[in-house]
Amino acid sequence: MAASSDLDQLKAGAVDLVTEAELAQRLRGGRPLRVKLGIDPTASDIHLGFAVVLRKLRQFQDLGHTAVLIIGDFTAQVGDPSGRSATRPRLTRQEVDEHAATYLDQIRLILSVEHLEIRRNSEWLGPMGIEEVLALAARTTVARMLERDDFAKRYAGGAPISVMEFLYPLLQGWDSVMVEADVELGGTDQLWNLLLARQLQEQEGQAPQVVLTTPLLVGLDGTQKMSKSLGNWVGITDPPAEQFGKLMSLPDELMPEYFTYTTDDPVTTARFVEGLRDGSIPPVVAKRALAATVVDLYHGAGSGAAAEAEFDRVFKAHEQPDDVPEHVLEPSEVRAGEIHVANVLRQAGLVASNKEGRRLIAQGGVRIDGEVVEDADAAVTPADLDGATLQVGRRRWVRIRVV
Repeated sequence: MAASSDLDQLKAGAVDLVTEAELAQRLRGGRPLRVKLGIDPTASDIHLGFAVVLRKLRQFQDLGHTAVLIIGDFTAQVGDPSGRSATRPRLTRQEVDEHAATYLDQIRLILSVEHLEIRRNSEWLGPMGIEEVLALAARTTVARMLERDDFAKRYAGGAPISVMEFLYPLLQGWDSVMVEADVELGGTDQLWNLLLARQLQEQEGQAPQVVLTTPLLVGLDGTQKMSKSLGNWVGITDPPAEQFGKLMSLPDELMPEYFTYTTDDPVTTARFVEGLRDGSIPPVVAKRALAATVVDLYHGAGSGAAAEAEFDRVFKAHEQPDDVPEHVLEPSEVRAGEIHVANVLRQAGLVASNKEGRRLIAQGGVRIDGEVVEDADAAVTPADLDGATLQVGRRRWVRIRVV
């Protein structure tokens, strides 16, 4: 009976489960399962979209199973081609290590340190020689690789696919062999890779892992999956007021999805989802509850109410926040006594790239001390910036200091 109850809990919110019968059998086996999740540290922040699968992994932990977290410090340098229409740029080892350090700090906001095993796949992938790589490559065919939707589309469209990209799913699958995974979790875009790992495990005489996928959370723009590079994200370590403000911009139609996948109280979720459906709960009331719940989840009880009060003070009274973070300007970025505003935005972490900064400036979304910056290529002197408040949109502020 307990195993059946556990199965129902683990199935909740899942998209793919291959296979349910195998998972039920393993839960009845009575031993803790080894539940794998691979993370390629390709960025410095974890957002609510990635937290969906982490929270599913926490459910396994709470039931006594072992979370096997694979930090893909080797595969991150190869680049995951899943869902990509072009080859992903390779990262340096230094970039990967820097991102991995921040990931581990943030992951502990969701996962328990008990029942947690952390491994780096460079342990086994790094020492592989060319003979072993060739043997791994021989385990599948090009025809099988081209069954994968994104590879098939790129091939049909004449877009380049590197041989290295074909190796990525094999390397990811080999991780499952090396840690003897009973279950592997991932987003729906990872399904093909996770199924390939089952094939590799069977070839090695292991029981094939159960595959469970979770949905890809749509970002704040309401159209594309949450991504820092698209600017439609909410970081789990964003300051409370910023988290709250971002979630208040969420399109109304996404609230049921966000209640379901970003909070952990199914009773409250059901009440708000039903209230939104029948009109008994106004969208703005539900959105405030959602934002406060998420802030409490990552910053502690009471943080949501404080963030809501700050939101009302800033956006109803049009006042500057009390606690504006500071950024010290990097002198090496100054050229001929000036620096582009887009560059400052990137340095301060307000945008992911100079290109995104120029785009926001062109849209009229950037202000310096309350004045709109109109020229996307605007450059200013460090002296003009010292002590100035830089604002992006309605929710993000930073005060610039010059050494």
